[in-house]
Amino acid sequence: MKNIIVPIDFSEECLKALDFVVMLSKKLHLNVQMVYVQKKSTESNLRAVEEEREIAEKKFEKLIEIYQKKMQNDSRLRYVIKKGRVYQEVVNQANSYNECVIVASTSGASGFEEVFIGSNAQKIVSVSEKPVITIRKQPVPEDIQNIIMPVDDSLASRQKAPFTADLAFLLGATIHVVATCRSQKKQDVSKVSTYVKQIVNYLDNRGINNETKYLYGDNMTDQVIFYTEQVKGDLIVINKEKTTSLLKIFSDISQLMINKSPVPVLSYTPKELGLHISFNA
Repeated sequence: MKNIIVPIDFSEECLKALDFVVMLSKKLHLNVQMVYVQKKSTESNLRAVEEEREIAEKKFEKLIEIYQKKMQNDSRLRYVIKKGRVYQEVVNQANSYNECVIVASTSGASGFEEVFIGSNAQKIVSVSEKPVITIRKQPVPEDIQNIIMPVDDSLASRQKAPFTADLAFLLGATIHVVATCRSQKKQDVSKVSTYVKQIVNYLDNRGINNETKYLYGDNMTDQVIFYTEQVKGDLIVINKEKTTSLLKIFSDISQLMINKSPVPVLSYTPKELGLHISFNA
């Protein structure tokens, strides 16, 4: 993992993302770019925008003073200030790299907001083609030792395996391949089981430690979260649906996982063809 984008609004919550990056730098060399986005200026508020930029630069200098000395493996911490819509500019900045991961803090949601979210973090997840790690209010893990990877009966579900394997290899983590089946009926289990066996064989061939767990029934989000807590999981890797709508993803299981998970969630966009996106140490 080399390039990481961290959206920053200077709130206490957004610092969770920086703490997560510091944790990753214990094992990886990172190029971290913090991104602050201003609203586009008009002639009537040019001075206010300039003042906002000056304040942001001073705050960034303070963050670099605090966090750069925590970074390891010669990792580098920089910043950029952009103008426009927050989620669009963050995604654009990530797209300036061939390989990049976005790490964003989010407060999560409750009640009606579980289904309909308008925060920039969720918009970034929905729009970005790059992997996005979202972090709620929970403490940042001290290490990534156990990665939870749910697998269902969709072809896209297994496409995140090479990416997850790259990550596990670099971090020395175990991958928990979690088969999610609608029921214990043969027709519901057969296809999922085939995909799980293919993934396990792939991980074994790469020398990645792995374990397998089968879950059955409805409420799969809650079941995966319960299993994550049982095995002291540190990260959940999920697929997100490709969509041009910012609203469609909010009704998907992926959005519920992001909102409810007690650990960081990495949302991965399945590729049309075979994928091999590697983190470079």
